[in-house]
Amino acid sequence: MYACDAFATLDSGMAIVRFFPADGAPVIVPLHKPVTTLGRALGNDIAIPDASVAHHHAQIVFNGRDFQLEELDRDAEILINGKKKRRARLVHGDRLTLGRAQLGFSMFTELDMSPPRETGGAGQPEGDIAGLRRLHAFSERLMTVSSVDELLEALLDDVIQLTGAARGVVLLVDVADGQSGTPRVRASRNVQNSAIQDVSGAISDSIVRQVIETKRPIIVSDALTDTTFGKSESVIALKLSSVMCAPLLSQGETVGALYVANDEVKHLFERKQLDLLTIFAGQASLILQNAMLLSALRADKEKLQGELEDKRFGEIIGACASMMEVFRKLTKVAATDISVMITGETGTGKELIAREIHRRSNRASGPFVTVNCGAIPENLMESEMFGHVKGAFTGAVASRAGKFQQADAGTLFLDEVGELTPQLQVKLLRAIQERVVYRVGDNRAERCDIRIVAATNRTLEDMIKTGEFREDLYYRLNVVNLWLPPLRERGDDVFIIAKALLSKYADEMNSSVRGFSPQALSAIRKATWPGNIRQLENRIKKALVLCDKTLLGPEDLDLGSDAEAPIVPLEKAKEDFQRAYVLEVLERNNGNRTQTARDLGVDPRTIFRYLEKEQHPIPSGAGGGIVEE
Repeated sequence: MYACDAFATLDSGMAIVRFFPADGAPVIVPLHKPVTTLGRALGNDIAIPDASVAHHHAQIVFNGRDFQLEELDRDAEILINGKKKRRARLVHGDRLTLGRAQLGFSMFTELDMSPPRETGGAGQPEGDIAGLRRLHAFSERLMTVSSVDELLEALLDDVIQLTGAARGVVLLVDVADGQSGTPRVRASRNVQNSAIQDVSGAISDSIVRQVIETKRPIIVSDALTDTTFGKSESVIALKLSSVMCAPLLSQGETVGALYVANDEVKHLFERKQLDLLTIFAGQASLILQNAMLLSALRADKEKLQGELEDKRFGEIIGACASMMEVFRKLTKVAATDISVMITGETGTGKELIAREIHRRSNRASGPFVTVNCGAIPENLMESEMFGHVKGAFTGAVASRAGKFQQADAGTLFLDEVGELTPQLQVKLLRAIQERVVYRVGDNRAERCDIRIVAATNRTLEDMIKTGEFREDLYYRLNVVNLWLPPLRERGDDVFIIAKALLSKYADEMNSSVRGFSPQALSAIRKATWPGNIRQLENRIKKALVLCDKTLLGPEDLDLGSDAEAPIVPLEKAKEDFQRAYVLEVLERNNGNRTQTARDLGVDPRTIFRYLEKEQHPIPSGAGGGIVEE
């Protein structure tokens, strides 16, 4: 088992597996057999003491040319570089995950696993190959450890052991008002692999300052006699001998330094060790850049969440004047049992509004049942709505409750109610009036205690004139009307909704995209969005799947010049401008209509004309509630 082989000298050309225990140093296991088994049972060639690993989890088979990883337990999960596999050919650098256990496959040959040599009481540096091996092992560890402090401490431990230094420190520069400030210690380690107690007494400020200012690494073989630093107060006070320091760079700017020293040995460090330190400094820079980027992304996400809380009404996002009017009405009608008709273009969020009415009603503990009146075949609609008894028609092998019975003590949402046939409209009207329903094939009445919320994107008033929709049913359903504005007329709401959708689906899809470019935001604002929020949502989903950048551009959202608002007649453009301007002034007056009319020098009825269109509020980009003086 690997416990016996971990520190063995391996033959040339032999592949290895590195196992990274949850606590402790990585364990290196040579692959010297045609078949190497892995699992929790002690009889395996590589026994992994982890409860998430199966007793006989997998095996690595060598066919004379390639190494193949194969499953042994069909219920045991295997990930190779984050992807589920049952069997796969292994290549150098592959990351293996068995359960929660982390392993790495390498074709590197381990020539020397013995501890570093001791000479004159000071640890001498290992050879170049050992340094590369440690760098490779550390790079693999980057994939399995998420804590920045743990990674920096592990990096310092490796550097100290490789160079023979007595201590090592990672420093970061505080930046205030665009000026570089005093370097502050982020991580420190000594030769005993523990944190330095008094870090201030372990660093030469003058050496660190020069590295940060020049962005170049420095090696000092005997600091006390050095012509540049020999008279430095910190060098004299610390009685420094051998020092190396390399800058940490981010996009060409110095963000800190990697510093190692030994006070006991002069001329300890050589040029090749400074080169190695510079390479490790690059790793430290990468760790810190990722940490700072992650911190910035978290701050942006928290800021967005804070903005959304201010502009969120349950699951609905909006702050423009027309949506505030919708929220005001919704709050009042939700607590009652009256019927509500939700109108607006397709994709404006009518079902979300219906669910919010249900959630805020005294029926919230009851069911919320949805019927898409346009998606059910006409010959099945009556059975779907009211249910049927066994034998009522061909295929009715058992009695079945309809949507009305299922929604008892709750809310029935009739989506696309304008698609109902005239015959079904009659039966629906009777069910609403009498609060009873009859199953297909049955003459017994069933009482239903339900609230009706209907929605449509069609103009029912026009359908009444043509005889397509019953006027008496219309007035039964349309006791209170909630008209949802199209996305193109909701002003800056489109930005808030787009950012919320991006944040939601980027996390779900594990996408690297983190925002929109300024050009994309401009294109989103100019687009007419005939499909409204549903169209915006689908465009963002598609872009997250196909885009390889961190910011989405207009081309990723299929928004070109044709996405801009079409040219309209001058009279309509003037009307649209006047409406937008009226609502902007209304917002500045906190929704006071009388004051708005006074400021604009018009009759208050003019303000009402812009706010009401067939008893529906006219949408706009303005925000704020609408109140009377």
